[in-house]
Amino acid sequence: MQPHPVLAEHYPDGAGKRAFLTSLFDKGAPFYDTACRIGFFGTGLQYRQMALKRAGLRKGMKLLDVATGTGLVARAASNILGGADDITCVDPSPGMLAEARKNLSCTMLEGVADDLPVQDAGFDFLSMGYALRHVASLKQAFSEYHRALKPGGKLMILEVSKPASALGMIIAKAYFGGCVPAAARLLTGSPDAGKMMSYYWETIEQCVAPSLIIESLEKAGFLRVKRMARMGIFSEYTAEKA
Repeated sequence: MQPHPVLAEHYPDGAGKRAFLTSLFDKGAPFYDTACRIGFFGTGLQYRQMALKRAGLRKGMKLLDVATGTGLVARAASNILGGADDITCVDPSPGMLAEARKNLSCTMLEGVADDLPVQDAGFDFLSMGYALRHVASLKQAFSEYHRALKPGGKLMILEVSKPASALGMIIAKAYFGGCVPAAARLLTGSPDAGKMMSYYWETIEQCVAPSLIIESLEKAGFLRVKRMARMGIFSEYTAEKA
């Protein structure tokens, strides 16, 4: 199952998605942290840290952060773990990894969620922050997550979900689809930053329902799969490997 349909205005088919995303995020990488601060009013790092704690990240765990981007989730995790020595970050964008290296000293690997460049059962905790919409296949990505975790390992996926109500949808579209891209372009001076944040909303709007994400996690073998929704739009998916 794809997380959303092919967006033909950006790439012709599923095969073209990866090349489009790598180019998009390579160009937008220098502005990503600024765009996130704009979109989330500077609360992003604090929220990620609280979510990781809620999901069970504790000192002594080995963490795999998938689609790490500029390392925002990994940075939050390092505050909990007392450093970044036990963190491995994976991302397909060289530009994003270059930005992540400016703030983190840990293992960084170029790769995709659907084919993780890591050993079997090597991690106690796997995180993914606001990037599930960019995988090629939910089934394959979740199978890889299951493979990478140790028995009893924990999973946390953060995502922005499309609001269920019509009013919520109007507000979210105006903010994430209009205000945030415009502010990102204006405050960074980069059209690439605006394009990146516009695409962010497009994939939120087209993403499959949370119920299908939960179902896909369960089919991959995860237990105790839960979704906590905050403000009706911010989803925290958690699960465990048997």
